[in-house]
Amino acid sequence: MLPTTDFFGHPVTRLMIGGNPFGGHTYIPWVSREEMLDYYTADTVVKTLFRAEALGYNTALLLGDDFTLRVWRQYRQQGGTMKWIAQTHPPLLLETNLVNIMEYDPIAIFHQGTMTDNLMEEGHQDQLQKNLDAIQSTGKPYGMATHVPETVLKAEEEGWGPDFYMTCLHNMRKRDKYQSSFITGVRRQHEFFAEDRQAMFDVIASVDKPCIAFKILSGGHMAREDDGIYRAVEETFAKIKPSDLTVVGVFQKYRDELQQNAEIVQKVLGAVPR
Repeated sequence: MLPTTDFFGHPVTRLMIGGNPFGGHTYIPWVSREEMLDYYTADTVVKTLFRAEALGYNTALLLGDDFTLRVWRQYRQQGGTMKWIAQTHPPLLLETNLVNIMEYDPIAIFHQGTMTDNLMEEGHQDQLQKNLDAIQSTGKPYGMATHVPETVLKAEEEGWGPDFYMTCLHNMRKRDKYQSSFITGVRRQHEFFAEDRQAMFDVIASVDKPCIAFKILSGGHMAREDDGIYRAVEETFAKIKPSDLTVVGVFQKYRDELQQNAEIVQKVLGAVPR
C-alpha cells in the first residue's frame, strides 16, 4: 500500500494517478497526442485504473469532461473502488459541469489552473471568486489550481477561501502565457525550468493548507531516465509538507509506469524523515 495522508477526512495515497494522458495531453516530444489517444481507449483507461488500484493507489485525480466521466462510470460499475478528485472542465458552463461531476461523488473539486491564470491576468479576480464560490456550493472541499506561485500567496493574503491548492512545479505563464489544450484544443510540447520548481516549493511550504503538487516530473521531461524520476520524486517529497499530495499521469503502453512510480515513492517516503 502506498503511504497515505488525511485529506479532509479521507486517507488518500500521497501519490495519485492523474488523467491528462487519458485525453491525449502530452508535454513531451517523444510521445504524440495521437499515440496517446490511440492507446487510451475507454477500455484501456479502465484497465489502467484497475492496475493502479491493484498497486495500492486509492485516489485518481481526473478531468470532469464527458469522456472521463463515462470511463469512470464504467470503472465503478465493474467494481472499482478508488476515490476521485475532480478538475473542472473549462469549455463547459461551470454550473452544468459541477452538476455532472457531482453525479459521480468526488471527494473534492478544484478550479482548473489555466482558467485561474487567465482570469487573474485579465483582471477578472471577481469572476474567479464567483467560480470558487460555485464550487464551494457543492459542499465538497474545494480547491484552486494555478501555475503561478504568487497567485497562491495572493489568495492566502486576501482570504479567497479555497480549502486546498493545486500547485504546478512549472510556471507555464511566466514565459509564453501558455493556454491549456483543454481550452484551445491545441497540443504542444514545452521546455521546463528547474528554477520554477523551487519557487513553488517555497510557496507550498509557506501555506498551512494542503497542496497537491503536479508536474512533479516536469511534464515527463524528468522521466526519460529512471534516476531522473527518482531524483524528482525525492526532491518533491523532501520539500512538501506531510499533509501534501502528488499526482502523476502515466503512459502504460511501453512499460508499467504505475508500478515504477509507486515503488519509487515507497522507497523515497521510507527514507524521508517525517
